[in-house]
Amino acid sequence: MTHESVAAVFHLYDPPLWLVTAAHRGRRGGLIATSAVRASIVAELPRMLIAIARQHHTWGLIESSGRFALHLLTEADLDAVWRFGLQSGHQTDKFADLPNEATPDGNPRYGRAAAWLDCRVEDHMNIGDRSVYVASVTGGATAGANGRPGPVLGVAALLRQAPPERRAELDRLY
Repeated sequence: MTHESVAAVFHLYDPPLWLVTAAHRGRRGGLIATSAVRASIVAELPRMLIAIARQHHTWGLIESSGRFALHLLTEADLDAVWRFGLQSGHQTDKFADLPNEATPDGNPRYGRAAAWLDCRVEDHMNIGDRSVYVASVTGGATAGANGRPGPVLGVAALLRQAPPERRAELDRLY
């Protein structure tokens, strides 16, 4: 096995970027994640599986509240990636100048998302630097012009569209 051969496999698919938000006792946070996937195909029991690094501010909010919201971003909303992915919620309120919107379950809602899901943690596992959560989906909706979301932002589109200085920052953070 080589790192290059594994990377070649990973580059065969393009995971969507998810904005993960959570709140607890007046604190709120959000981060950009690529490790969120549907964990059930049963329509009556929708589940999501996410992995969140333990050093993130949003991780602590999920741990405290037992809930979070997932937001799919559109290709037109790279600004959300810079806002939620390049600064720390430990020092910055990433929602500071955004409308104060919440999901029915009380999670911060990003109004420009293509779609969102409310999730409640059912189980979790510590895998070292990350926590893996299995969560039931309790609500959600699509949005966008005329009720149609735009194309969903994936990792490949992000890397293609990122200006050189933002790409350098993304590479540094990885």
